[in-house]
Amino acid sequence: MNWHAVRAIYLFEMARTKRTLLQSVLAPVITTTLYFVVFGSAIGARIPEVEGVSYGAFIVPGLIMLNLLTQSVSNASFGIFFPKFSRTIYEILSAPVSHFEIVLSFVGAAATKAVILSVIILVTATLFVPLRIEHPVWMIGFLLLTAVSFSLLGFILGIWADNFEKLQLVPLLIITPLTFLGGSFYSIDMLPAAWRTVSLFNPVVYLVSGFRWSFYGSGDVPVGVSLAMTLLFLTVFVALATWMLRTGYRLKP
Repeated sequence: MNWHAVRAIYLFEMARTKRTLLQSVLAPVITTTLYFVVFGSAIGARIPEVEGVSYGAFIVPGLIMLNLLTQSVSNASFGIFFPKFSRTIYEILSAPVSHFEIVLSFVGAAATKAVILSVIILVTATLFVPLRIEHPVWMIGFLLLTAVSFSLLGFILGIWADNFEKLQLVPLLIITPLTFLGGSFYSIDMLPAAWRTVSLFNPVVYLVSGFRWSFYGSGDVPVGVSLAMTLLFLTVFVALATWMLRTGYRLKP
């Protein structure tokens, strides 16, 4: 393992966050605050409790997951797309760095940034609603696994995309709608039986449910199923990202 190369790429990607601090950190925090004002105050006043938890506190795991998924995908996709766009990716591919080390570097940096932002949002949430975390170890586990899994997805999208429009296609048209419809702001048990069945085909439901369970001890699906789905995402995305690099998919001149 070439740890010097991994560290160099990782630190370079982390340094990019400092140059775009307003966009990378402040904007998501302001957006989350607005969610609390609109959903927590306006709508929460009409919905006193969901599953024994105040509505304002109930939506916190969903808000964190919404930001975690979008930021993981966006950071990782741009991180690998820009070197490909500027043709500097060939310097990395010709260096004595394995495909796994390249994936580890870019995905590790994207996941780190997404987790840091999630923690900031969690701290921000405590200013608006009283929170409790019944299973902190599981919460950290779900946070890390989800960040790594969807950073891998972003890495895959960054390699697949050949222009900036395609780079934003999946996050805007697939990830965000699935997250909103995945129980981020409601429990799928509140839906009619037919729509609840349809919701179970949404993979984000299992991520949000498992993460919410770590907070309040209850979820829309069993926590074991949520964990299994998260690990499945991780396994599939690792295999696909490594294959893309090994075959030079859309990287060859």
